[in-house]
Amino acid sequence: MKKLKCAVIGTGYLGKFHAEKYASLPDCELVAVVDINEAAAKDVAEKHGAIALTDYQSLLGEVDAVSIVVPTTLHHKVSMDFLNAGAHVLVEKPITVTVAEADELIAIAREKKLILQVGHLERFNPAILGLDQEEKPLFIESHRLSPFNPRANDVSVVLDLMIHDIDIILALVDSEVERIDASGTAVLTQGTDIANARLKFKNGCVANVTASRISMKMERKMRMFRPCSYVSVDFQNRILTKHRTGKKEMFPGIPEIETEESVFESGDALLEEIKHFVNCIHTGDNPLVSGVAGRRALETAIQITRLLGDK
Repeated sequence: MKKLKCAVIGTGYLGKFHAEKYASLPDCELVAVVDINEAAAKDVAEKHGAIALTDYQSLLGEVDAVSIVVPTTLHHKVSMDFLNAGAHVLVEKPITVTVAEADELIAIAREKKLILQVGHLERFNPAILGLDQEEKPLFIESHRLSPFNPRANDVSVVLDLMIHDIDIILALVDSEVERIDASGTAVLTQGTDIANARLKFKNGCVANVTASRISMKMERKMRMFRPCSYVSVDFQNRILTKHRTGKKEMFPGIPEIETEESVFESGDALLEEIKHFVNCIHTGDNPLVSGVAGRRALETAIQITRLLGDK
């Protein structure tokens, strides 16, 4: 199989890990990394035998696939340039700033028959991958809490943290959102730092979603109630716990509760995400997190931020 010529645009905190993953894959050749910070680009490039550039324009038409790990305001422009040049694109979340921008990328990728994947990394967490999705949830509660980190505070906590759970919930419920209620407040930054949203779906499911970037502890959990089971997903510790009604009775007329806990080994979700992207390029399969899925998560997140009064 011919090696894919790959590049990474943006070598910040996450971009350098994207470069590392491409360099480790036998069916990929990391040909270049790009960053406006020349020293940062050179540092990553030297580690993996790639070319360091400060402008991505010279790569248009020269690479098969790219990871775009630049500020969100640049996602549309950079992704559009590479798609128009015939390259498959893995763009970090959120897909773009606006829904209209996302629609444009989706249309170009569809027209040119290219893979457009969005980097919602939590979808590749082994705990959520181990969840059977045949039984649809009736009620979902999620908490994504994090201590303060100045790295991503150019956006509200909704687009920074909550969007991970929004994406997963939309995929699990697979129904249109009928109503959203939201509340939140700014504490340390100009944007919302802690928020709660209640999503009501047309199929009757309700999701209560909380995100905070000013907590004293790290927690990433999702709990869902389904017709015959209660499931808890601990993303941080990779634990999937299932409680189901059994055949025996714990009280007359009341079935016993059977519990099954699965603890998954520490994996490399980013590597799995990039391997999935590469495999979709080879097979033509639709990505687990397609441009359409990324757009839907963005649209819902924007609705929540507007209710909170954020820009």
